[in-house]
Amino acid sequence: MKIGILGYGNLGRGVEYAVEKNEDMELVGVFTRRDPSSVSPRSGAKTYHVDELENMKDDIDVLIICGGSATDLPEMTPKYAKMFNVIDSFDTHAKIPEHFSNVDEAAKSAGKIGIISCGWDPGMFSLNRLYSMSVLPGGKDYTFWGKGVSQGHSDAIRRIEGVKDARQYTVPVPAALDAVRSGKNPELTTRQKHTRECFVVAEDGADKEAITKAIVTMPNYFADYDTTVTFITEEEMKRDHSGLPHGGSVIYTGETGEGNKHVIEYKLDLDSNPEFTGSVLAAYARAAYRINQAGESGAKTVFDIAPAQLSPLSGDDIRAHYL
Repeated sequence: MKIGILGYGNLGRGVEYAVEKNEDMELVGVFTRRDPSSVSPRSGAKTYHVDELENMKDDIDVLIICGGSATDLPEMTPKYAKMFNVIDSFDTHAKIPEHFSNVDEAAKSAGKIGIISCGWDPGMFSLNRLYSMSVLPGGKDYTFWGKGVSQGHSDAIRRIEGVKDARQYTVPVPAALDAVRSGKNPELTTRQKHTRECFVVAEDGADKEAITKAIVTMPNYFADYDTTVTFITEEEMKRDHSGLPHGGSVIYTGETGEGNKHVIEYKLDLDSNPEFTGSVLAAYARAAYRINQAGESGAKTVFDIAPAQLSPLSGDDIRAHYL
């Protein structure tokens, strides 16, 4: 399969690593809105300006779009679904139905496949929520995120006056996790499920009390959580907080028979959020290519893709070693 990567930030680099690990994939090139000469892929892949994509419809089997969900993907994914099989990691949950509809229309018009919202949430976590609900109807699901870096929340802190750099970690509350795992089916508020830990490098002479107040009272980000703010040096930030770890758990509790309780848990502990997400995108790129070759078109989600389509192995090998 000939793969193109659109966007070369943290996620694009994660996809690049993943493509290298898959022997049935070849990276045709990295496409960027920047000056291509300013982008140097680690693998040595050729770099193109995004405008060149229109001339490469026959050179790319699947285009993996590594843009942001706020403004990039709603525009990019439908646009390029008219030219290529595409994959994205759109993660604005409330807008997924609208995004699906737009990509579906575009992909069907071109006879292509567009798989949206791939990654681990939405993505792998979504699958486990659906599997659990299907097996144990009437139960209750809980999703915990972290401990891990929230890039969006970190960016929000960096926009505060006087902040030079920041990292924000989402951290599950241990007591809440224990209550769910015990099968008690607790009703948990936002504040009871997660805390937020903020590490901030302040500008010289900045008002740290004002920065702290701006963080802990920020609506939609921190106001609904117990939030701690710790000021550190640039050296400490580089030494202790340069990675992008993340993860979390989907826990589902349900009953069968006469009150027999069951707990299902799927857990991820990720050293690199973008590299793991890139690996999921690459696996679904394989599926997109295969099902398009079989004559299908339109938008798909992880719910619509059979697990065997993700694997480079044959059906015989999968049944022999993984069933």
